[in-house]
Amino acid sequence: MSLDDINMLDRSAIIRLLAVAPAEELYRRADAVRHDTLGDDVHLRGLIEFSNICRNRCLYCGINRANKRVKRYRMSEEELLSTAQRAAGLGFQTIVLQSGEDMHFDQARMCRIIEQIKRLDVALTLSIGERDYDDYRAFREAGADRYLLRIETTDVDLYHRLNPGMSWQRRHECLLMIKELGYELGSGIMVGLPQQTVESIADDLLYLKGIGIDMAGIGPFIPHPETPLAHEQGGTLEQALRAMAVMRLLMPDINIPATTAMESLHPQGRIKALQAGANVVMPNVTEGEYRRLYELYPGKICVNDTPAHCRSCIGLKILSIGRTIGQGRGGHISRIEK
Repeated sequence: MSLDDINMLDRSAIIRLLAVAPAEELYRRADAVRHDTLGDDVHLRGLIEFSNICRNRCLYCGINRANKRVKRYRMSEEELLSTAQRAAGLGFQTIVLQSGEDMHFDQARMCRIIEQIKRLDVALTLSIGERDYDDYRAFREAGADRYLLRIETTDVDLYHRLNPGMSWQRRHECLLMIKELGYELGSGIMVGLPQQTVESIADDLLYLKGIGIDMAGIGPFIPHPETPLAHEQGGTLEQALRAMAVMRLLMPDINIPATTAMESLHPQGRIKALQAGANVVMPNVTEGEYRRLYELYPGKICVNDTPAHCRSCIGLKILSIGRTIGQGRGGHISRIEK
């Protein structure tokens, strides 16, 4: 299949790739497209999980507000900034700030944090959920470069069952706002959700292509024991890898991370993802007990490691498969990096 053919994949072809195509052949094809389009660089992002407080009740998420067994935390601005400084000192040229939807971090506070982190001469990604247009605009003007907001699923009924009190349409509109404001737009899906179909996943991937994302995060659903979905089956590594590989075929030049959740299912999960089309890894640079407490799903890897150890460990894994650690900020190749 040529690159032109790949870009013309229709829904029925995507469903076949997700469901019945030989998995290893699919992964090889996606990896070849990644190599031909982006080269062998793997870009590293330093992930700071700065608050596990959230206003939402997403049924799949271990830090949803209904879970009373979570020990909640919220970094101070000083802690957050010192963590970012140490991450920059380890060589990370992109910092990702991720949290639950913790509205303590209002517009003024977030803008202050953004402005100070940008002084470190790094790219900055925000992953802090749904906000209004004024917030997104203020964060962009303060210097935020990228924004990650996963749609999770385009099956509207499924979305509403799994996210009580939330609106799929609102989520979609937030993504459009973020794109309009000139951020590099990241979104993504969860694979293996209860009652999710292969056809639904195909629609998800086409949706992500349709809105023109710059980055796609695709990971497996892993049931958390303290959520209403504790006894569901969960997704598999193969399901997630297949969806990720098809995403690469659909959008050859975007950034696709090898998600940490994949490694929670298999000791070589991130390496397998890098060999099936991924080109980004997001090592955790959160420190101390916070690493353990930000538990979206069980079995989270590296909770007892230091940021320096994680940086070294993933670096060696990347080199072991003949890939190189990317230099620069690793933005979407269609953009001129600042």
